[in-house]
Amino acid sequence: MKKLINDPERVVDEALEGMALAHGDLVEVHLSPHYVVRAGGPPAGKVGIVSGGGSGHEPLHGGFVGHGMLTAAVPGAVFTSPTPDPIQAATVAANGGAGVLHIVKNYTGDVLNFETAAELAAAEGIEVRSVVVDDDVAVKDSLYTAGRRGVGGTVLLEKIVGAAAERGDDLEACEALARRVVSRVGSMGMALTSCTVPHAGRPTFDLGENEMEIGIGIHGEPGRERLPVEPADQVASRLLDPVVEDLDLGSGSRVIVMTNGMGGTPLIELYILHRAVERMLADRGVRVERRLVGNYITSLEMQGASVTVLTVEDDLVELWDAPVCTPGLRWGM
Repeated sequence: MKKLINDPERVVDEALEGMALAHGDLVEVHLSPHYVVRAGGPPAGKVGIVSGGGSGHEPLHGGFVGHGMLTAAVPGAVFTSPTPDPIQAATVAANGGAGVLHIVKNYTGDVLNFETAAELAAAEGIEVRSVVVDDDVAVKDSLYTAGRRGVGGTVLLEKIVGAAAERGDDLEACEALARRVVSRVGSMGMALTSCTVPHAGRPTFDLGENEMEIGIGIHGEPGRERLPVEPADQVASRLLDPVVEDLDLGSGSRVIVMTNGMGGTPLIELYILHRAVERMLADRGVRVERRLVGNYITSLEMQGASVTVLTVEDDLVELWDAPVCTPGLRWGM
């Protein structure tokens, strides 16, 4: 195992300390318990947006805390759900008096622990609503979930709902918007290599020199199939086609597309993949309104990529374009 770390048991602590030093103008980092909150606290009278999950997927989630996106985020240990206590603390810290919306990826531990934290926050008089993201079209069930996994669609959801909360939408409206986005988004990922969890010290799974895994999860969960490595255009088709089918995209559809790296894929390769994705959508008569290319929801150092597609109308595009200023995403400020 070759990693730029010190003690494997302190990876999350030291990463959060580094984040605090790098982005202290945007976020406040708490170490006991672990959570990240918008600098200056929650805007008064506005809905707080909280998300979280295991570390190792950076910039998700802490990197998306700030103006126009998350109010607070809760990092668990690497690939491990955060416990209810830090989620409750983050919920309290995110409460500006208008309630808090939890955005939860569909992993059993995340769902259960966010539910418990919501009950604890309710006991303190905070109204909490929860929306579960399950955009991975690769599998219905996995080792980590009951139902589809929550993956890249989480990034698009956090941006759009964060913008709605920023403009002053109430809790009911933010929840309804979140459910609308969840119903319209699909993702599919692939891996060329495994990743290595620091405290494990060895790759999560084995891939042959000339093999790739299609439909992989963000923790190294099994995918749909293992195949010989193919050119980028063919890989793009294997990722995009199931999403197009799931969303029933046809001529005239309007979408936002994210071509995402899993942590170890160079941007030059992501652009090649994105080129193929846009051409395939254009051939189907699908109009790409906005796009995002880069590393936004990763799996440590895994070489691989995912494609996320969200169907949109004008109001969702407007929310996407709204100003955002976070460590991992910023424009319009």
